[in-house]
Amino acid sequence: MKSTAVTQPALVYSVLGALLDYPDAQLLAALPEARLLLNGERALTRESKAGLERFLDYCEARDLMTLQENYVAQFDRGRNTSLYLFEHVHGESRDRGQAMVDLLQMYERHGLFLASGELPDYLPVFLEYLSRLPGDEARALLAETAEILQSIAAQLTKKGSAYGLVVGALAALAGIRGVDTPHEISEDDAQSPPGPADYHALDAAWVDEPVRFGGAPAPAQEPIQFYDRRPGDGAHSTPSRNRSQENRHG
Repeated sequence: MKSTAVTQPALVYSVLGALLDYPDAQLLAALPEARLLLNGERALTRESKAGLERFLDYCEARDLMTLQENYVAQFDRGRNTSLYLFEHVHGESRDRGQAMVDLLQMYERHGLFLASGELPDYLPVFLEYLSRLPGDEARALLAETAEILQSIAAQLTKKGSAYGLVVGALAALAGIRGVDTPHEISEDDAQSPPGPADYHALDAAWVDEPVRFGGAPAPAQEPIQFYDRRPGDGAHSTPSRNRSQENRHG
């Protein structure tokens, strides 16, 4: 997260994507800069800025190992809080594979090439892509994920997870009003993993209550649609951060 590489309207997407990525030493070193940049971001509401301040306080109050354990506890246990967007649309069906190929090709047309092991539907990767688009296009594409973001934020808020504040800020950017965010942040996220009954409940919620996108009225249930955009002038290839799940446990 380098300020020299972040310009409007890319700023907010790049910073929030970094905050939602697996924590590392580089992120901790960049927290003061992230605080400054987010405080000056006009696209964020006052409520979102206050929530992000709380999230940054949460990060600064913990050591790296605790942050990493909490991250895994929040995002690697159950589909309802997964940061892989197509899990909320396709699950493990074969449709997800083709959707990933289409999304990856769209990224590459804008000069975003992923490292081996990185999946294109990972939310921080998607936000990196948005940072390369003109502002109106980025906002329109983010809006297509609005109900996914709202659903993830609601689940994180139920857990008292600080990450609910970040996803909630994204949901607000996507056009969702009155997003629920945690009033109190749990101090021991990683110390109370869900039991078997909790996993069954998470899977049941994912199967029985599919998310609708784009404001489609019931009973329509549209999967998220990523539309091809005209590549912007001057697109270039930039190595992306390694976000593969393998690195979370190594």
